[in-house]
Amino acid sequence: MKSLTRVLQMKKDQGEKLFIPYIMAGANGLEQLEAEIEMLAESGASAIELGVPFSDPVADGPIIQQAAIRSKQRGTTLKKIIDILQTIHSPVPLILMGYGNSFFHYGIEKLLEALSTTDVKGMIIPDLPYEHREMFLEPAQKKDIAFIQLVTLTSSKERISELVEQAEGFVYAVTIKGTTGLHQQYEEKLYQHLKNITEKSPIPVLAGFGVSTAAHVQKFNQYCDGVIIGSSLVQSLEENGLSETQKLISKLFT
Repeated sequence: MKSLTRVLQMKKDQGEKLFIPYIMAGANGLEQLEAEIEMLAESGASAIELGVPFSDPVADGPIIQQAAIRSKQRGTTLKKIIDILQTIHSPVPLILMGYGNSFFHYGIEKLLEALSTTDVKGMIIPDLPYEHREMFLEPAQKKDIAFIQLVTLTSSKERISELVEQAEGFVYAVTIKGTTGLHQQYEEKLYQHLKNITEKSPIPVLAGFGVSTAAHVQKFNQYCDGVIIGSSLVQSLEENGLSETQKLISKLFT
């Protein structure tokens, strides 16, 4: 069992609801990344997703797209992110979320070797089709890095069963048909969908895309094992800084 799976499952077994924040690495300068990670860990993060900036982020809404643009304008690259992560320690597991082009251009085996000296314990590649996952899984087989699978609202029951059976780390349950962002309207059938995935999955299931209010958190926690929160935190870090973002997180979970 990969260590990310083990850490999250242990928290679930202890009755904790999981919280995974997403931030864009380098959006506010890579020199601030360590402080951002420390603040999120202090705020109760079970693990932390670090976005890798990309020019065509098909799964991301405008807030994260703009954060990626700022990050790239500051000179952030995948190599620079890894270089920073090799010099710092995170109190909780880290997860890289990025697009296939970035990772495959770097070289998967080279990437996995570089990450072995960091606290990165998972990867999410939203544009990598399930049928092509062996491109990542085969070289990652002996590495302690989980490949996290997304399950969407359009996935059939058969597809969901197949996805969760092979899942590592946690199951990322996408809550909308579209991109990330604030002010999402959720379909009522979503909650039964989440319940069905959670009942089938041998590992924790977290709801993500558009989760941005305390009401969202409370509702989703009734049907799955936790939430992923991105856009509201990315926006707050840019506009208000670390301390105000920590206060925002506190309000989301009270």
